[in-house]
Order: sequence, then structure tokens, then C-alpha cells
Amino acid sequence: MKAFRLEELEAERVANDGAYLQFLRERNMSVGLYALDRGALDPQQPHRQDEVYFVASGRALITVGDETTPVARGSVVYVPAGVPHRFHHITEDLRVLVVFSPPEG
Repeated sequence: MKAFRLEELEAERVANDGAYLQFLRERNMSVGLYALDRGALDPQQPHRQDEVYFVASGRALITVGDETTPVARGSVVYVPAGVPHRFHHITEDLRVLVVFSPPEG
């Protein structure tokens, strides 16, 4: 078993000075913590993997393809591989768990 605490992951992400921290990588998936502060721009490009976002905290809009929806703590969003997507209008610091399948990179 592998278990993680969000507070510890956030501290590690900050210590590594990046917006994204991959903290689990297995044969069929990887999981990371993605952070965007209020007002930030999301520089993401489409990924080659399917992905699922789980919003742990914050508020924003997300656009996937030509659909836009608000997200907040507890929101779950599926993004198919290759589809353009980004978070925007981030009104509260956003912390998102990201599951890639197959593993990212």
C-alpha cells in the first residue's frame, strides 16, 4: 500500500518549485498534484493520456474541447487524450489531483 497526505504533497511541490508534482507512478497510471494560484494562467497542452481531475480545493472554470463548466472542491472532470483543455478564471487557489492513464511521460 502507498498512502499520501495532501498537506505533505503540497509542501513537497512547493519545495520543488513547480506547479505539478507527480507522486505516484505505476504500470497503468500516474497521479500528481497540480496547483494554480488565483488569477494564474494554465499553460497546459493536450496530453497523450486520458486524465481525471479531482479538485481538492479552490474555484475556477475548466474548458475541455468546446465545453466549459465551473469546478470547486469535490469536482471530478474527465478529459480524453488529445483534447485541448485548461483551467481559467481561477478565483481561489486551485489544488487538483490528476490521474493519467496510461502513466504520463
